[in-house]
Amino acid sequence: MRGRLIRLGSAYEQALNIHSYPDVVARLLGETMALATALASTVKYDGLFNLQAQGDGPLSMLVADIDSEGGLRGYARFDEAYFNSNDRSDRSIPQLIGTGHLAFTVDQGPGTDRYQGITPLEGATLSECAQAYFKISEQLDTAIILAADPGGREPRAGALLVQRMPGARGKTRLEMEPDEDWRSAVILMSSLTPAELLDTEIPSDDILYRLYHENGVRVFDRRPVAFRCRCSREKVANTLVLYPPESLDDMKTDDGVIVASCEFCRQEYIFDDDQLTNLAAE
Repeated sequence: MRGRLIRLGSAYEQALNIHSYPDVVARLLGETMALATALASTVKYDGLFNLQAQGDGPLSMLVADIDSEGGLRGYARFDEAYFNSNDRSDRSIPQLIGTGHLAFTVDQGPGTDRYQGITPLEGATLSECAQAYFKISEQLDTAIILAADPGGREPRAGALLVQRMPGARGKTRLEMEPDEDWRSAVILMSSLTPAELLDTEIPSDDILYRLYHENGVRVFDRRPVAFRCRCSREKVANTLVLYPPESLDDMKTDDGVIVASCEFCRQEYIFDDDQLTNLAAE
């Protein structure tokens, strides 16, 4: 079996500081960022790992991506009127995101094939939806705990993922029942509370030792994660030159300029007529 323990602090906090999210949206965004980090760490790639939950509910999209260097960002799109109407207590994925899908994408850049996995949103929580994907699409036993607290002095998010690797089925060396080791691993994992997962006073090694010291646990090197947006003026320009002149005219504001805003970091890029002409010439 293998596992991933993710604990996010400043990267999650920076994503929250850029936007004004309702509490329940902020919590789900933290879980999404932690889940994306956990899943990305199980894949060998040189590029970008993207996780997206999308549906027809008032929280229409949750997205987080992380590059192979540890640059993480996240964003949520939601209906402000719905969450401002009253004190919303809705918590489940069907209530908030509605009918939709969960998608995992690995993009290693030009000249490579994208890998994508898509599954319907089936479950009351984000962790249940991800577990359903692995069970149905990958036939890989997977257990996931997600937690996020955006309202504390220091916003925190975390994930604990455990998987039974392919070929691990069958009786153990102790001739136990075929699934006994897996059941034991999941039961031990379930004893971890969200508060413990997010508690900065409890070192990660202590969590893993407490859960799995009897069976033996090996901890690999830690990998740092930091908030980093990958938008740039050059990327926006490369997109604009793909549009015909009449489409660019439709994009202009009353001031005669095109304003492109990054949904992740709120950075704005402004292009006037001279700059658009130069782009076309180049």
